[in-house]
Amino acid sequence: MNWRIMLATFSTLFLAELGDKTQLAVITLTANTRQPIPVFAGAVTALAVVTGLGVLFGGAALQLVPEAVIRKVAAGAFIVIGVLMFFGKV
Repeated sequence: MNWRIMLATFSTLFLAELGDKTQLAVITLTANTRQPIPVFAGAVTALAVVTGLGVLFGGAALQLVPEAVIRKVAAGAFIVIGVLMFFGKV
């Protein structure tokens, strides 16, 4: 296993997920249900499935589209989302 890639992935996702809507939803669900273990299990499962789909899609996309194009499209999407968030549109 490439530990450097794993650590980079962990760090990126950890920082990206802090304080986002998913975390707020989990906090709300835990507060409403007072059942932290099932909420944790559901959240971990959902994030694992979504991440798995991302990995599968990413692998398939690399077979069809050059990596440089994928990087540019992803960077453009992040910029657009950031600008929309800055102006309160998202």
